[in-house]
Amino acid sequence: MFPGPSAGPRLSVAARSVSAVNRTDRLYALVEDLRAIAPRHRSARELAARFEVSVRTIERDITALQESGVPIYAEPGRKGGYAIDKKMSLPPLNFSPAEAVAIAVALSRAGDQPFGRQARSALRKVVAAMPGPEGDLARELARRVQLVKLPPEQGVEPIRPLGGEGISRAIEEALLRRRVLRLDYADAKGALTSRDVEPGVFLGGRGGFWYLVAWCRLRDDVRVFRLDRIAAATVTAERCPDRPLEGFASEVPEMVVHGTMLD
Repeated sequence: MFPGPSAGPRLSVAARSVSAVNRTDRLYALVEDLRAIAPRHRSARELAARFEVSVRTIERDITALQESGVPIYAEPGRKGGYAIDKKMSLPPLNFSPAEAVAIAVALSRAGDQPFGRQARSALRKVVAAMPGPEGDLARELARRVQLVKLPPEQGVEPIRPLGGEGISRAIEEALLRRRVLRLDYADAKGALTSRDVEPGVFLGGRGGFWYLVAWCRLRDDVRVFRLDRIAAATVTAERCPDRPLEGFASEVPEMVVHGTMLD
């Protein structure tokens, strides 16, 4: 069980539709969409359908981007459209999925700091420039790193120890590779048990502690393990069976939980 209050809503990963974004986000998304298909182009009609706005809105957006210096040019003719000069876009970057998620976690915990919007925009550009499989892996890993959002009046939480040496790294590797973890875990009274678990969510929780939410094979149910109570963690060669992310929510406390966002 989770150390602390146990009743609460299920974990959810916020789904953001293209139509829900504001104009600033849409302008960024337009550039990234054109960058991804460069040197090919998209028509204004295709872009309008993609972003669920009018053709006139797309034309105004493109004009605004061109006036701000973005190298977008128009291909004339019935089969023409808009394209971006790929030489002006970012090449694939050597960021690992774990590095991208680490940046996202740091930004998520920073709150509304100066230049926070620009930092998040920079992160989106980094992820967009990663090779396809690496970017997809980073997004999946980010879905499994969740943070508890506390009320503003509670202030900034202290940073607590992550547990024994290598514990956090083992959990990160197991989540990234979808592998079963073997844990030696001490309960609140210090009693030690050994158990195999299927990692689901890495959770930054109340009081500055971090937790692993996992399917415990010993208990045949979801359990929450506080990192500073994990005495040892070993990544096994066994791949975890597919379990819905929402299935790891039953023990999360009654607080607002949000994911680390890469897009």
